Amino acid sequence: MGNIIVLRSIFFVSLVAVSMPGVAQQPQLPIIELSAGMHRIEAEVAATPESRQVGMMLRTIMPPQRGMLFVFAEVSKHCMWMRNTLMPLSVAFLDESGKIINVEDMQPRTENNHCAVQPARYALEMNLGWFKNRGLGAGATITGIGKAPSGR
Repeated sequence: MGNIIVLRSIFFVSLVAVSMPGVAQQPQLPIIELSAGMHRIEAEVAATPESRQVGMMLRTIMPPQRGMLFVFAEVSKHCMWMRNTLMPLSVAFLDESGKIINVEDMQPRTENNHCAVQPARYALEMNLGWFKNRGLGAGATITGIGKAPSGR
C-alpha cells in the first residue's frame, strides 16, 4: 500500500511540473560554459530558428549564472524582443569573437525592438542588470563562444 501512495505522489508531482510555465513546455537546449572575466555563465544555446523564436518565453525565473546564447546563421544587425517573456532581461550583442558590441535592457511582455548597433553573430540574454552589475559593456569579451554550435 505504501508503494502505491509513493507512486501516486510521484505521478502528481510530475503532472504539476509539466503544467508549470517554463518547466516542461520548452525543449531542452544544450548548455555551454562561457565566461566574462572571472564570471562564469551557464548558457543554454538557441542555434535553430525554432529555439531562437521561443527563447526565454514563459519562464518566470532564471538562476543568476544562467543565460541564453542565441547563435545566428549570419552576421547582421539582429534585434530581440520580449513577446511572452515574463522576466526582465539584458541582452549583449556579440561579434564573431565574443566581443560585446552593445548591451540593451528589455522589459517583460513588450514588443519593442532591441537591436545590435553593428552586425552581430550572437546575442546573450541574462537577468536584467547582469552585465551592468559586473562592469561589462561594449568592448568586453565573452570567452567560450567557440564551443557554440553553428547557427542554422
